[in-house]
Amino acid sequence: MNGAQAVIAALEREGVETIFGYPGGAIMPLYDALYEHPVRHVLVRHEAAAVFAASGYARTSGRVGVCCATSGPGATNLVTGLLDAMMDSVPLVAITGQVRTELMGTDGFQEADVCAITQPITKRNMLVTSADAIAPTLAEAFALARAGRPGPVLVDIPSDVLKAQTTTDVTAAPTKPFGRGGAGPRVSDAAVREAVARIRSARRPVAIIGGGVRAGAVDLYRMFVAMLGLPHAATINALGAAAPGDSTYLGMLGMHGLKAANKSVQRADLLIALGMRFDDRVTGKPDRFAREASVIHADIDATEFNKIVGADVTLHGDLRDTLRALIDELTAGHVPRFDDWAAEARRLGGPLPSDRIGDGVLSATDVLDRFFAAVPDDAIVTTDVGQHQMWAAQRARPAHPRRYATSAGLGAMGFGFPAAVGAAYANPTTPVFAIVGDGGFQMCLPELATLRRYDVPVKIVLIDNQNLGMVRQWQELFFSERYSATNLSDNPDFVAIARAYGIDAYAVDSPDGADAVIARFIAARGPALLHCACHPTENVWPMIPAGMTVDDLMEARAS
Repeated sequence: MNGAQAVIAALEREGVETIFGYPGGAIMPLYDALYEHPVRHVLVRHEAAAVFAASGYARTSGRVGVCCATSGPGATNLVTGLLDAMMDSVPLVAITGQVRTELMGTDGFQEADVCAITQPITKRNMLVTSADAIAPTLAEAFALARAGRPGPVLVDIPSDVLKAQTTTDVTAAPTKPFGRGGAGPRVSDAAVREAVARIRSARRPVAIIGGGVRAGAVDLYRMFVAMLGLPHAATINALGAAAPGDSTYLGMLGMHGLKAANKSVQRADLLIALGMRFDDRVTGKPDRFAREASVIHADIDATEFNKIVGADVTLHGDLRDTLRALIDELTAGHVPRFDDWAAEARRLGGPLPSDRIGDGVLSATDVLDRFFAAVPDDAIVTTDVGQHQMWAAQRARPAHPRRYATSAGLGAMGFGFPAAVGAAYANPTTPVFAIVGDGGFQMCLPELATLRRYDVPVKIVLIDNQNLGMVRQWQELFFSERYSATNLSDNPDFVAIARAYGIDAYAVDSPDGADAVIARFIAARGPALLHCACHPTENVWPMIPAGMTVDDLMEARAS
């Protein structure tokens, strides 16, 4: 076989069923190998959508997402999505074509040193210079993407290497395991004993769960907090970690988190931070964050320890193993209960503040309240980035972290819609909804063609407030209402555009009858768009200004 056929065979060996991509000159041999091949290729309308779709596939399935692109602009269009996956610990493999080896370094047509460009935003990238190296390189790429703290890996293959012949047995197991299935760091017994001692002596402990829970740790996490009656909060990447109906769950933590979560953390005498990295959107000003608390920090990535918030006990290891060790150590002796403190923590909250105005005017939060009340319990929801992302995170109650996907660390606009496409391919029997804003949606609007081409049953909730809403909110609050380049009042007719692509479209512009329209939209067969014409100046509350703490929490505009 040639190198391109070896790529396909290596993907089959890894169990890959779907790849997302866009063809071009240097990657053309791979597309020739894909012709009439059972590995399913999804043709997107922009390479950025390919990597975001691969991310949505990975986030909602736990499997490695795969995308491909050609050299030069094709490869560079993957950069944002690779960084997004790196920051949110998403396992991806990106395969890029490269100019012929003889042209490399000559500024050949569509040449870009993609390995140099992506070096800081991937777990590793690899240039393949021999067809015989394709199979072992891809085996290593997939193993690295999965191993430890997951992340993206890029494999760059020159077009002449894709055309060259190889006699390598692609189906053979790699000679090096590259950590596949191997044991990660084992959490220290002494550290576990110290952590449990601190839990037993605490009066006001709070657990914070992060995106690391997605690595198969959900059931153990739920067992851990339930056995203690422990109040707990989640970062945006861990929404769904709490068991449905768990009364000790306080909601999302951070800048636009719920009051009970933020205030309880600030009152805590012990933080149990599990698989989270103390992002600035969670901590605000680190030296004023949870000032009364000692900290137990569990993570598979030791570089996160003491990077932002100092830890009194560090638990380095896979989160499943760490939680199992904590549970075993607790059950070997006294198991404390924190029911009274959990009840007190809940009372620190209250209803979400709102900017809703008079009757007859549709607000985004009203739409989302109605949507989440009607959406199936097992649905997957992806979001784009902006105000709607925060409103959705405050209201969503996903059944599992793999039922909710958003661009958290990078905050990349354009993520939500293509991520939903990837989620639909990974979960073909599960309803998938994308919540997007009018800004981010227009960054990937042509992917409506992808929905129609493959009849992907993604449903899009479009919150149209004719503004880049989050930037407008900051301009109102912190830039003296100088609204620079945030007005989108020249938005197109989104319903007409969707219908032009052959997508069913619904519209709501008033609270009257909104429930009926939302119900018809949810029940529609196949892909659909719900256009929500919303009040333009509604803000997200509560809000902790950047670099501040819960002591500075805002719940309304200043009078």
